This record gives sequence, structure tokens and C-alpha cells, in this order.
Amino acid sequence: MKLRLSTVILPHRRWNEGGRAAWQRAEELGFHTAYTYDHLSWRSFRDGPWFGAVPTLTAAAAVTRHMRLGTLVTSPNFRHPVTLAKDLISLDDVSDGRITLGIGAGGTGFDATALGQEPWTPRERADRFGEFVPLLDRLLSEDSVSYVGDFYSAHEARNIPGCVQRPRLPFAVAATGPRGLKLAARYGQAWVTTGDPRLFESGTPEQSLRALRGQVEKLADACAAIGRDAAGLDKIVLTGFTPDRGRPLESLDAFVDFAGRHQELGFTDLVIHWPIPDSDFAVDEKVFEQIAMEAPTQLR
Repeated sequence: MKLRLSTVILPHRRWNEGGRAAWQRAEELGFHTAYTYDHLSWRSFRDGPWFGAVPTLTAAAAVTRHMRLGTLVTSPNFRHPVTLAKDLISLDDVSDGRITLGIGAGGTGFDATALGQEPWTPRERADRFGEFVPLLDRLLSEDSVSYVGDFYSAHEARNIPGCVQRPRLPFAVAATGPRGLKLAARYGQAWVTTGDPRLFESGTPEQSLRALRGQVEKLADACAAIGRDAAGLDKIVLTGFTPDRGRPLESLDAFVDFAGRHQELGFTDLVIHWPIPDSDFAVDEKVFEQIAMEAPTQLR
């Protein structure tokens, strides 16, 4: 299968000061999907401009025509399934069915405490995620939903007319642990990984590939346990968080080599960050555009 190339555009620029232009240029370059982070703030960008994911994607939907759009990723840290479902149905409608929901359990960053709560433990995050995803699945698929759980409730929540995409917009579930992989197998149309974070500081690219191979195998096991063929699940790598860091974006040849190695593992999609000067995502824009335009034809 041909490897698809997508990008993630951080929502750090005012719409009329480069924000709109980035999304339009992403479509011109032929990216399969353009995602954005769904955070209230993020790492080194915390004290600078940062805009909301849903309004940003709504605006992007209005200035693009064919490219898919999505979050990478949304989490329960500050979202509730009922209100999120209403936003997603509206966004799917505005985009004429071009939305993918990247969804994960969340982490311990700024989002974890922004609403005044104590950060959840890994187990608490997994417990909430295990309730969040099935409820959101129902809310996006059914006209009316009532539910009472340990963490979330819905009372006759109406979502009419539903998604343009049927039975609902696709989920790209970010997961590496056993409970998350089970959710990806059952509810995902795609699975997302950033690799093994333990290898980022001192690991090697070869170790990262072995770790990713192991994750793919565990996903296959989770699918087999419910009678699903893992081949029918798209497999996405969000790049920039493996020991390779930004090196694959230093040249077209370097990227094609990097991408080919991941394609051999069964990955169907690679996501690269839109260039941001003076940041971890600072790359040569000319090389970035060359990769966007030429790499996909070399990865068949």
C-alpha cells in the first residue's frame, strides 16, 4: 500500500498572520490530512499565542476543499464526551465529511491541571479513557443517548442529524498500552503512535524500529482477540518523538529512507510537523516542501 504523508499544524499563529496560509499551503502541497494539537497550551509554547483546535479546524475547513482535517490528539483532560460530540458533528458538517478524530488518554502536561484538578494517575487516565471512547462512539452514532458511568454521564443527549460520515467520523486512537490498544482495536479506524518515549533521549533509531514493531504486533493481537483483521486498521506514526528527532527532515533522501523503514513495519501514514522557526520543529521550509511533493511518489 502507498504510504500517505500528512502534517500537523500547531495553532500558534493568528489566522490572518500566517494561520490561514499554512492550511491552504498544506492542501496545495498534497498532504493527505492536516491535523492540529488539541491542547489548551503545550510545552515551550505555553507563554505564547495558542488557539483552540475546534475553531481552528472549522476555519481550516472553510478555506480548504479536499484535504482531510483532524485532531492529533484530543483527550479527556479537559473534554467531556457530550459537548465534544456536538462540536465534532458540527465540524464534520462544515467540512463536508473530512474530519478524523485523533484521540488519546492524555498526559501530565498543562492540560491535566488547567481546570483546577489534580493530575490523574496513569491508571485513572486509562479508566477515564476506557469510558470516554465508547460513550463518544455512541454519541456520534445515535440520535439520542442516555448513560451513567463512573466518570461521565449523558441524559437524552441529542445529536441530530449526526455525522456526514457514516456511521460516524473515524477515530484514530493513540495508544501503546494493553487497555488503549484494545480500544483502538474495537473502536478505531486508525491507530496512532509516537514510538517508545523511553528511547527519545538515549535510544537509537534501530531500537525505536524494534519497539514500533513490537507495538504493531501487540495491536495485531488486540485485533485478533475480537476477531478483527489488523490489516484493516490504518497505522499512523506522529514523527518527531523518536530518537531520529528532526534528522529525517534534513533532506529528501533522509526522509525517504526513514519513511521506507516504517512502511516495512506496516505503517500506512506518517505525520510531520509544519515548520516553526526557533523551535523543536525548525526545519528548512524548502526541504520540507520538497519532501511533501516528492516523497510520496517514491514510497509505493
